[in-house]
Amino acid sequence: MIKELDSASFDAFISQGNAIVDFHAEWCGPCKMMEPQFKKAAEKLSKIHFGKVDVDEQYELAGRFRVMSIPTTLFFKKGELVDRHTGALTADMIERKAQESFS
Repeated sequence: MIKELDSASFDAFISQGNAIVDFHAEWCGPCKMMEPQFKKAAEKLSKIHFGKVDVDEQYELAGRFRVMSIPTTLFFKKGELVDRHTGALTADMIERKAQESFS
């Protein structure tokens, strides 16, 4: 399951363990291309928490993590940012980065 995040829920969400968060926008072409890949990775990596942040609605979170381009995917381990990627990712790429980030 992928959870829509806002400033009220974000910190509690990333502190739950390993989390991958996609910063996106509705109008973003590469974000739309990545969406099914993100869902596929979330289904496969069921022990990792997956979340999404709409940068237009949650601009303070985008600013906090210096998200300048979208999609940007952030990898958190127990609340700490351990990796980031700007640009669309495939499910396989997300899985590989998760293994690197959370091992």
